[in-house]
Amino acid sequence: MSNTIAVRIADFLGNFPPFSLLEAGQLLGISEKVKVLYFEQGKMVFSKGEAGHDYFYIVHKGAVDLQKTDKEDLPETIDKCDEGDVFGLRPLFAKENYQINAITAEESILYAIPLTDFKPFAITNSEVGNFLMESFASNTRNPYSNEHRGKLFSEEQDVILKKEALFDLQPVQISKKMLMVTPGTSIQEAASQMSKRKVGSVIVVENKIPVGIVTDVDFREKVVTGKVKTSTEIGKIMKSPVICYSKDLTLAQAQLTMMKHNINHICITKDGTPNTKVKGIVSEHDIIFSQGNNPSVLMKAIKRARSTAKLNRIRGKIMFLLEGYIKSNIPLTHISKIMFELNDATIKRVIDRCIQKMDSPPPVNFAWMSLGSQGRKEQLLQTDQDNALVFEDVPEEKLEETRSYFLKLATKVTKRLNIIGYEFCPAEMMARNPKYCLSESEWKQQFTSWITTSGNDEILLCQIFFDFDISYGDIKLTNAISDHIFDTLKGNRHFIKGLAVQALRNPSPLGFFRQFLVEQDGEKKDLFDIKKRGIMPLTDAARLLILDHRVKNISNTADRFEKLAQLEPNNKEIYQACAYSSKALIKFRTRQGLLHKDSGRFIDLESLGKEDKIKLKRCFKSIKDIQELIKVRYETSFYL
Repeated sequence: MSNTIAVRIADFLGNFPPFSLLEAGQLLGISEKVKVLYFEQGKMVFSKGEAGHDYFYIVHKGAVDLQKTDKEDLPETIDKCDEGDVFGLRPLFAKENYQINAITAEESILYAIPLTDFKPFAITNSEVGNFLMESFASNTRNPYSNEHRGKLFSEEQDVILKKEALFDLQPVQISKKMLMVTPGTSIQEAASQMSKRKVGSVIVVENKIPVGIVTDVDFREKVVTGKVKTSTEIGKIMKSPVICYSKDLTLAQAQLTMMKHNINHICITKDGTPNTKVKGIVSEHDIIFSQGNNPSVLMKAIKRARSTAKLNRIRGKIMFLLEGYIKSNIPLTHISKIMFELNDATIKRVIDRCIQKMDSPPPVNFAWMSLGSQGRKEQLLQTDQDNALVFEDVPEEKLEETRSYFLKLATKVTKRLNIIGYEFCPAEMMARNPKYCLSESEWKQQFTSWITTSGNDEILLCQIFFDFDISYGDIKLTNAISDHIFDTLKGNRHFIKGLAVQALRNPSPLGFFRQFLVEQDGEKKDLFDIKKRGIMPLTDAARLLILDHRVKNISNTADRFEKLAQLEPNNKEIYQACAYSSKALIKFRTRQGLLHKDSGRFIDLESLGKEDKIKLKRCFKSIKDIQELIKVRYETSFYL
């Protein structure tokens, strides 16, 4: 008769790493040894200086605070562990006392995992070992820690990498176009099939398990030279064993492996060993071809592009580059910088080419402003166009003639951006709209009107235009507008409070019992809107708070929160958590968009694993915390 308690424990543990990395039998064996512990709120699981326990712990229900003590021996919470989080790993790796306190933040049930029973898996299973080592090294599990803010979707390592290094960490593009034959196939037959399939190698398999490989180099050296007859079985000339990797092989690994083993082909198998079926092949030619997706190469290609069709093809390579970065879990900070530069270069090239196609050069200096996610340097996937144009003041009699020129230019630019893949804005918030193609003085008047009128529509428009970045032209024009905005905002508490009310229009996306709030009707019924309910509340909050501090030239949401953490040390943890959550949610949306070939905005929650749902909920705690801060600071209860 099976142990039903152990089965239930195994079902729970199997949802979380490192237990999810174990085989079913191993997991059940561990679960039979687990101790189930109950703690009231405020009880110590272990304390600093205490000898290591014979167990490490995972939270089943409730929450546990991890605390360090300052010089005066006062506790400070550095991390919060909730459902599925592992802590207390020190005895597994270091024979020394605990360095922190672990105390229950609420009534909790913990599973205690015996070290002696689990340690063999950490040694023999590299994935398990790596996970535990990272957890041990960081001592934290979520975005609230100061030094290592969790790893939602393997997010944000505090590293600095060059663009070339980021490129090398991409997964290599795997070819499914491969030829497989049995060892008894004649060389002549194999060569004939290689010619028909137009491939440079043949994988020798038995029951689809790779036992050898023969390349065109082998044919030249052994067959063409007459050393071996064409009637010979191909198994006689194959190289064995085959060098194999899993599908996550990076470009750097592929290059090093080929140099180390003096080979020009690598076989891709299910588990990266020669013991499982062949899934694809990587050749030296594939790696050389992939060099075309290097950011530096793409940037040069954009600047040289002489047609919209060429830019569209380059855009496809940029998306492949993005997908590689996401798969490799490159920190979003680095991904965003590279993608912004490539997007910005594309916009510049389109504008340059459109100016060349105009009947005359621009009559006065102008600036093209990117708004929304591109203005905030957060645009990874191709989303709607949001842009505007400002031109130098001209005499009244020249105003409409000048505007007509720039409207014609903007129409050409937005049309070509649409061909490349940037959809037209449904609300026509584009530079081709006369409302958003204005002179410097007109823009200043427009912002004065928006800020002093302070209706809901005006505030919404202001929010969009507060997040602009110059993509092309004279930076003096956009700086003048920015200075005017801050001068007009000075002392205008009524408008700031209006912004605060707008920042609260999308409350925390969790309802009763921490359930996700999904769309209730329409085409997107039962889907979760991660932009509206997750990303935008953080964006709105960061914009409000940074404007109130009168900080210029920081438009990125995460950067704004990091700056706020410096300006308000007493709220540092909240702001850092929001910065982390902003990046994590954008990265999660990007993953979904790449997976489903769309904007990633609407998510089918049923398709997510339990672990991802829990991690999303942690991010949404940041929304609740920052909105509570805004309610208190700006006394918005009267307006809500």
